[in-house]
Amino acid sequence: MKRKVFPVLLSGLCLFASCSKMLDVKSHSAVATNTLSAADVEAFLTGIYSRMQNAPGAESTISFDITGGNLINSGAATDGGLNTFITNVLRPENGLMSAAWNGYYAALYQVNNLLDVSANLPATQRNKEISGVAHFFRAYLYYNLVTRFGGVPVLEQNTAAKVKRNTETETWAFIEKELTLAMTDAPVYAAGQYYLVSSIAAKALMARVKLAQGKKAEAATLAEEVITSGLFKLDAFEKIFRAQSNQEEIFSFKNLTIESSLRVSTLFYTYAHTVKGSYVYRPVQEVMDMFTAGDKRTAMSVDTYQGLRVINKYPSGQSGSDPIIVVRLAEMYLISAEAQGLAGLGRLNELRVERGLTAIQPASEAAYMDAVMLERRKELLGEGFRWFDLVRTGRAQTELGLADRELKYPLPMNELAINKLLEQNDDY
Repeated sequence: MKRKVFPVLLSGLCLFASCSKMLDVKSHSAVATNTLSAADVEAFLTGIYSRMQNAPGAESTISFDITGGNLINSGAATDGGLNTFITNVLRPENGLMSAAWNGYYAALYQVNNLLDVSANLPATQRNKEISGVAHFFRAYLYYNLVTRFGGVPVLEQNTAAKVKRNTETETWAFIEKELTLAMTDAPVYAAGQYYLVSSIAAKALMARVKLAQGKKAEAATLAEEVITSGLFKLDAFEKIFRAQSNQEEIFSFKNLTIESSLRVSTLFYTYAHTVKGSYVYRPVQEVMDMFTAGDKRTAMSVDTYQGLRVINKYPSGQSGSDPIIVVRLAEMYLISAEAQGLAGLGRLNELRVERGLTAIQPASEAAYMDAVMLERRKELLGEGFRWFDLVRTGRAQTELGLADRELKYPLPMNELAINKLLEQNDDY
């Protein structure tokens, strides 16, 4: 049988090793699958975490805020050109499209490698857990792809062949299959270990996936299971977004500067700011106005510096060391609230009260949905939700004035040139 050799990323391998010991270190730059040690596999997994947080790039992380009406280019004279700004972003030749596509598939390549390797490992509990983590990551990658582009090529094995797009339905089904495996096989959550994938993180992501497809009863059940698990509770914004120990995060990328080039924060601050930045995007005035003085999220979400509006959730500026949150408990409250309709008002009000607001009593399902969507916009600002929230709820055209084609991202022009089997989304 032909041996396969895969690259394994090790951060800081010799950081604390003396020169005399360096020659005694076994090479980990390329490892044959039939000689993998337990340390090799753990190193491979560490590399996967790094690849997952870095490959898509900073703007992909906040992509749905960019196209969802929360942000506008900082050089715009007014917010009046928001629709034109979004249309200019949603072009096949825009670098944000190719960065997302290439980044997610680059990470997928490594995740598939790990799954290929793990299939040949001894059937130990730890190897089962590693496989579960890889299935979580594969689901998360495809969630990001399908919510942007619709149906995409589903690759369970790496291939050099040109591949057609799967349907959107097939892509969602694949995500659910991967998360089902992750819910069974990924490690059990340990208190405070939210920088590691866990089985309950897979359940939380599955709740999001179910809601995205309109499977509301299943979404509510899963979200409630996470909420009532006893493992998490709503916590203060200054803890969540200032990298302090908290009980709300379910899974995040730690995003340490020693292993990461992801600098989301620099997109939001001016160079004159104490943390410095390139100030690429600013929040629109509507975003500034939706927060009130009594809202405990206000100072952690937005700020004004020298008369300029800034997103304040990622405060490290050029150092870029802010965690990148993938899923947290507040989202589960919002999923449960939305999926249950007015019957979920209690969950919505619990979140509001925790954030310093008063309870509300909407008079109709429509008014209730408006309240849920506003709460999602405030709670999840700058975390990459808004555009798809509007698309999946049928609000994107009325609230943002998007054209029909802009309910999906265009496939990047360079990918279409490489793979002639791919078909562009309609009207691009």
